[in-house]
Amino acid sequence: MLNSLYKNLPNIISIIRILMVPILLYLAVNQQAMTFIVVLIFTALTDVLDGYLARRLNLVSELGAQLDSWGDFLVYSSMAISAWLLWPDIVYRERVYVAIVISCFTLPVLIGLVKFKTLISYHTLGTKIAVVISVIAYILLFTGLLDWPVKVAAVFSLYAAIEGILIILISDNAKIVDVKSIWHVLKERNSNKPNH
Repeated sequence: MLNSLYKNLPNIISIIRILMVPILLYLAVNQQAMTFIVVLIFTALTDVLDGYLARRLNLVSELGAQLDSWGDFLVYSSMAISAWLLWPDIVYRERVYVAIVISCFTLPVLIGLVKFKTLISYHTLGTKIAVVISVIAYILLFTGLLDWPVKVAAVFSLYAAIEGILIILISDNAKIVDVKSIWHVLKERNSNKPNH
C-alpha cells in the first residue's frame, strides 16, 4: 500500500491540482478574491512539487506528464476565467498583456491537439520560466501590489509559445516529455539523420 502510494505520489499531487479547479471557479463565482489567491498559491505549489518529486524520485511517466499537462491546462483556463469574474476592471485595463499571456498558453495547446490529437507535454525551460513569472505577475496584479510584472510575463510567454509551436511543427512525436529547448530537439534531429 505504502509502496503504491510512493510510486504514484507525483500523479496524486497532479490529481489534487486538477481537483482544485472547481474550487477556484467556485471562489471566483462567489467573489471570494483573497481566498481564491490563497488557493491559487497552493495550487501553483502543487505544480512545482509534482514535477520535482517525479524527477527527484525517478518516477517520471507518460501518465504523469499527461496528468501534469491536463492540470496545467485546466488551472490556467480557470485562472483566466476567474480573473474576468473577480477583477474585470483590471483585466480590461491590462487587456493587451492579459490577452498575450492567455493566447501564448492556449495556442501551443490547440496546435498540439490539432497535430497530435492529444495534449502535449514538452515542458521546456522557457515554458517553466514563463509559467513562474506569469503566476507571480497574476498574483501581484490582482492583489493590487504591482502591475508591471504582467508586461514581463507577456514577453516570456511569447517566447515560450513561439518555441513550443516550433517544437510541435518540427516534431514527429507527441510523446516527447520534458524537452529542455528547441535547440535540444534540433540537435537530436540532426544526430538521428543518416550519414551519406
